Amino acid sequence: MKREARLRSAKKWIPQYEGKKIVRGYAKWYDVDLLCAIIELRMLGVHVDQIYEANVRRSIETKTKQRKQRRLARKEVEYDDPYPDSDETYAYIAGYTSWGFPYGVTWEEIGEEPPWINDEDLEQGG
Repeated sequence: MKREARLRSAKKWIPQYEGKKIVRGYAKWYDVDLLCAIIELRMLGVHVDQIYEANVRRSIETKTKQRKQRRLARKEVEYDDPYPDSDETYAYIAGYTSWGFPYGVTWEEIGEEPPWINDEDLEQGG
């Protein structure tokens, strides 16, 4: 819904709103974020406390920073895999079937064992 249509509709919606948190109610009813709700409600003459707006902005900034930190933490956890396209069966995984099964060149076909398996593992049977 475009802003103009939303504002026309909201003129009728505001007097009918019975809740106590008009910003949240507006945001939910019109499927907009809280900052958009604050701006549009002010355009319609509704008083929205500046402290409330500051808290909303601070909350958004905090969530953005946390999301960025989580993204960076995930990147740090990822490591350089010397064999990214292989597993214990396939020396090279060319792709996956529609059912999710890998296909490609097996270690047996190239006559080698996976490099991360040492002789002790083979003697112990696994």
